Amino acid sequence: MWVCRTLWEVRTPALLRRRLLPASGCRRPAAASYSASAEPSRVRALVYGQHGHPTKVVELKSLELAAVGGSDVHVKMLAAPINPSDINMIQGNYGLLPKLPAVGGNEGVGQVVAVGSSVTAVKPGDWVIPATAGLGTWRTEAVFSEEALLSIPSDIPLHSAATLGVNPCTAYRMLMDFEQLQPGDSVIQNASNSGVGQAVIQIAAALGLRTINVVRDRPDIQKLTDRLKTLGAEHVITEEELRKHEMKNFFKDMPQPRLALNCVGGKSSTELLRHLAPGGTMVTYGGMAKQPIIASVSQLIFKDLKLRGFWLSQWKKDHSPAKAFTHLPVPWWVLGGRGCQRPQLMGF
Repeated sequence: MWVCRTLWEVRTPALLRRRLLPASGCRRPAAASYSASAEPSRVRALVYGQHGHPTKVVELKSLELAAVGGSDVHVKMLAAPINPSDINMIQGNYGLLPKLPAVGGNEGVGQVVAVGSSVTAVKPGDWVIPATAGLGTWRTEAVFSEEALLSIPSDIPLHSAATLGVNPCTAYRMLMDFEQLQPGDSVIQNASNSGVGQAVIQIAAALGLRTINVVRDRPDIQKLTDRLKTLGAEHVITEEELRKHEMKNFFKDMPQPRLALNCVGGKSSTELLRHLAPGGTMVTYGGMAKQPIIASVSQLIFKDLKLRGFWLSQWKKDHSPAKAFTHLPVPWWVLGGRGCQRPQLMGF
């Protein structure tokens, strides 16, 4: 699920946009040599000093680059996506809000320019991503603390690297942490063409899990269906089809899912619950419909269904951030690459 480049275009002059958003996409940066003495004193960043509508409160500013201390890392940002959580954070209605004024952006990938004397985890030239949310990736360069960064391979596609830290990790943790699923078990999810949804499809396929993927109907539904099946989806059905009485026949040849992943809420989540196996779990990680989840008393009592929530930022607070994707059964560079529509990235 991605936000278009409107935010960037409204506040960024056309000439600068051409420099920062290459027409050919986010190309791999050319090799360069780095040294601490070559640090520029000013960098460009998208900053907001108060919460509100992004196009009204976000401004392109020139900031002073901090000096590199003993445990600091100077990073040149290569690319950063615009995510719904980024917008929510600017609006002030997200679960984690940085101190104002703040630089926007929770995801992205950067290249290490220089490191402090006590830094051991990364070196100049390495690629790094934020360890947690709220780091502020919508800037050309920055100095971060070593513990705020995770090192990743530099030979993977830029799009995959820039979007690695949230969607694939969310998908993997939800598949692993709520039900003890075995190969052949099924999972049902809505918003299946979202970033998380596509990662769920790929990871589930690698784990031998069968997926029932619910999407909204659209004129090009067959095109979307084909694309999701290319990723490994076994079944792709529309919200309308999920509500039909004929779905009972569907589960004669398909095990009822023990895990449902909900990113929508409202009627869509009610339908997921209706098709869950007794004792199953629905995990909610988003609310695109902005409507409450309604579960019947009979579902909770007689089917013993469980309703849970998942927020990756909290998971990372409770665990080592690196463990969010340490054991992914799909290589990092595959996620988001096998036929997925690429997200809009800011290139720097």
